[in-house]
Amino acid sequence: MIWRSVVGKLWITILLLVSVVLTLLTILLTQFFETFYDDQAREQLTKMADRLVLIMESDENREEAIRITSEMAEAYSMSIMIIDENQDSFMSKNVYDNSPYIPVSVFNQNDQLSAVTENEKKIYVNGEFPVLDQNDESMQTMIIYGEPYGAGNTKGGVYVYQSIENVKKTTNHTKYLIFLAAGIAIILTTVFAFFLSTRITAPLRRMREAATSVAKGEFDMKVPILTHDEIGELGMTFNRMGRQLKNNITALNQEKEQLTSVLSSMADGVITFDRKMNILVTNPPADRFLQAFYYESGMKTEVKGNVPEAVRQLFQQVVSLESEQMTEIAIQGRSWVVVMTPLYDQSLIRGAVAVLRDMTEERRMDKLREDFVANVSHELKTPIAMLQGYSEAIVDDIAESEEEKKELAGIILDESKRMGRLVNELLDLARLEAGHMKLHYASLAIVPFAERIVRKFQGPAKERDIQLNLSIRGNLDADQDQIEVDPDRIEQVLTNLIDNAIRHTAQGGFVNLSIDVNEQNVKFYVSDNGSGIKEEDLPFVFERFYKGDKARTRGKSGGTGLGLAIARNIVEAHGGQISVHSKNNEGTTFSFVIPRMLK
Repeated sequence: MIWRSVVGKLWITILLLVSVVLTLLTILLTQFFETFYDDQAREQLTKMADRLVLIMESDENREEAIRITSEMAEAYSMSIMIIDENQDSFMSKNVYDNSPYIPVSVFNQNDQLSAVTENEKKIYVNGEFPVLDQNDESMQTMIIYGEPYGAGNTKGGVYVYQSIENVKKTTNHTKYLIFLAAGIAIILTTVFAFFLSTRITAPLRRMREAATSVAKGEFDMKVPILTHDEIGELGMTFNRMGRQLKNNITALNQEKEQLTSVLSSMADGVITFDRKMNILVTNPPADRFLQAFYYESGMKTEVKGNVPEAVRQLFQQVVSLESEQMTEIAIQGRSWVVVMTPLYDQSLIRGAVAVLRDMTEERRMDKLREDFVANVSHELKTPIAMLQGYSEAIVDDIAESEEEKKELAGIILDESKRMGRLVNELLDLARLEAGHMKLHYASLAIVPFAERIVRKFQGPAKERDIQLNLSIRGNLDADQDQIEVDPDRIEQVLTNLIDNAIRHTAQGGFVNLSIDVNEQNVKFYVSDNGSGIKEEDLPFVFERFYKGDKARTRGKSGGTGLGLAIARNIVEAHGGQISVHSKNNEGTTFSFVIPRMLK
């Protein structure tokens, strides 16, 4: 990983730069010293030969001069060979000390060397020559400089030669020193480059760690300022940026929370769409609107961005006309007024926001005002008319026998009881709605309670050939099987719902009681596959005197039309909610939820 870091890259860059420079310098110095020592050797040979020629041509005591010169040549590891035209020769003293030397015959037989005496030419030869070392001949690389001389009638040639090994030893020693210096320089450069790169990149690593923390949302991370150079200024700028980001994010979160709180507390539903009509934001009332649409459309799972066709058409109108549009939609018996307004991104439309107002209550109140008098008059008209008619029959002695009189009196008694039940239920409903009815809370075992309710209705269900089922969802232990409620009132709710389900389910159908238990609440579901409820009647099922049959006919087992209204008030008195979903001729599901109040 170090090769991918700034430290590695900077370290390698400095090391490579210094290595290249030292390599080039070493090569140049090596070449320079090789040429320098070669030139120096040639210069020394040339000077020594010139001196010998001068002696041979001018000095009368040549033998003494040659001896002195020979000793000088020996001091420089050189050998001397003097050959005159009579083929007489003189060799330097070191030859007589059994040192390696070139035989005289080589100088006479070699074309280049013999040109000195024959052609009177100066020559400089660097090559392989036979050398005698204690009568052993071997080939060695030698440097030979030859120069002709002439003194009076005597002519000849002076040869000064030297083994190339002497020059190589000096050159190799110089190379060794150069390579040693270059190696030490590279080692020092490596240490220095690593230290320098680490020193430079340490603040950058701290900034990287701080940037990672900021990316994770930890805006309190700060970079320590150790220097006041460009990196130090970068660190201070980074810290200022972190503080500013924290302030901006805090402001955005506060604004988002405020917007969320406003949307959640709105009584109207709000749905925000983007330009492709994908749902961006919803609030609880809008979620209830969508849930009702999903149920009515038969969707088992929610489809993202799926909305009623009327809303889709309204969106198209808003985008095309770039103006506010409004429509009213009826879903599951509830009336929703949808007002949609375009959202702009500067001059372009980037979506739309729909405000949904539930107008069901207003529509319901309008209908209730119209139907209340008819409902009350109908409920009272039939028993009063029957009481009046049968009473007149008794007074007018239409019933002649005692049995007929008892029968008429029994009918009068049943109708009076029916009116009594109506009055009592009206009083119970009034007390519930006024909050004057006291609930007697007790610990209720859920499973035994549900089983008892189902056993209670098994008889009526079998008479109509209806299958009555019970299902409990959730793993119940001893604590979760208990709930704090008014058992009589909850039984009254379930009795009303199951009785209605059995009465409105055809022969061979089914009625299911399902209970879903969790840590927060207990949900009861009473579902059937009976006649269902028409969509236009759904908003009114929990109202007083609601009747699904518009002819308002009731059999002997008919109720007063107040049962669901009382059930709703009992559930709400327990802090719960009751709702209904239905499709005409397909079935109905009543559900209510009771919060848990465990000991």
